[in-house]
Amino acid sequence: MSEYTLIIAAAAGISLLLFLVIRTKLHAFVALLLVSLFVGIATGMPLNEVVQSIQTGMGETLGFVAVVVGLGAMFGQMMEISGGADRLARTLIKKFGPDKVPWALGVTGFLIGIPIFFDVGFIILIPIVYRLAKKTGRSLLHYAIPLFAGLSVAHSFIPPTPGPIIVANLIGADLGWVILFGTIAGIPAMIIAGPLFGKYIAKKIHISLPNYMDTEEIEDDQELPSFGLIVTIILVPLVLILLNTFSTVIFPEGNIIRTICTFLGHPFVALLISTLLVFYLLGVKNGYSNQEIQAIASKSLEPAGMIILVTGAGGIFKQVLIDTGVGRVLADTMATSPLPPIFLAFLIASIIRIAQGSATVAMVTATSLMSPLTSTLGFEGPVLGLIVISIAAGATIASHVNDSGFWLINRYLGLDVKDTLRSWTVMETICSLVAFSIVFIISWFIT
Repeated sequence: MSEYTLIIAAAAGISLLLFLVIRTKLHAFVALLLVSLFVGIATGMPLNEVVQSIQTGMGETLGFVAVVVGLGAMFGQMMEISGGADRLARTLIKKFGPDKVPWALGVTGFLIGIPIFFDVGFIILIPIVYRLAKKTGRSLLHYAIPLFAGLSVAHSFIPPTPGPIIVANLIGADLGWVILFGTIAGIPAMIIAGPLFGKYIAKKIHISLPNYMDTEEIEDDQELPSFGLIVTIILVPLVLILLNTFSTVIFPEGNIIRTICTFLGHPFVALLISTLLVFYLLGVKNGYSNQEIQAIASKSLEPAGMIILVTGAGGIFKQVLIDTGVGRVLADTMATSPLPPIFLAFLIASIIRIAQGSATVAMVTATSLMSPLTSTLGFEGPVLGLIVISIAAGATIASHVNDSGFWLINRYLGLDVKDTLRSWTVMETICSLVAFSIVFIISWFIT
């Protein structure tokens, strides 16, 4: 089959995906499966081989993602139930002082966004924003935007949250490099989009506490876990994974230190250790029974299950592109583009994100398209880490009316559509552009 036919089939498949997700509101998992079947059949692939590609793509992807996302979900759920997020917020607000509360909320969001899903962290911490706004008389946005920026940046750029895990797995990136570059790009993005932009937009849009929302006085927090314990638990998996990455750079293969770091820093082991620690230190030691901990772990897998399935469908789409030869043609075409691969990754993810609203679909689709190119060009190590953050940044940009997160913010803050676009949408776009700008500059020195 000619290269032009393969490109047309790929373009038709992506168009069909966007149509199914946008127009018919078909779930991303089913839409990706249908598109994978369509591309396989349209390119003349034997039907039995199409089915085999589906099985291979799903199996190879979930062999990694299911374990990491599942453990990460349990880790975050225990952190939520134990009051760890609340402790972080209260302690940081006290330490930063009244004049620096937005900075404290930005840091809180950043730390909480690492183990806890964005919407969960949002629901837990929004009452603190309500209480602060009610007490000071300031616009809700003065406190909410820094918190949202911290949550969004960490959730988008730093494993073990699902987004960067998905992208890293599909293109074979080392999670240590993803954590490193996600942090380097994420902190400035949080600062500019959070406390700085929040201070500006709060002066333009004054939003009071919505009539349908109520606040309660802060209760005595003596029963909450300690601040130092929470920070330590969050850092454990990140440090172990980073040690694994750096040990491969510092020590030769076969070195005992490298071998130990490689084992302990593998995402499976690092997250298993962290999950056991959080179950014991925040669960058993706080009086939770084994049955209660088991119930918490089971509940955590409910939202994780759908993320895992969508990721598996993304792996199917990637495998079909490779097996049909579409991936090779796309890689050859993009390789001749005057645009740097890291910019192509950001651009593709941005277009898909703006078109259909889901950050997960944007990440999965963009990564499936970029994966053949990264293999063709022989990218490895830190370069793949930069591409992961580039795709994640593109999938974060311009959240608007086709994104469920847009309406979550809209309702909880009592904003109209125009002011949600002026605040939330602009904040997300700043996060995206700042993070991408930083990794793009870094790529000049690494590639």
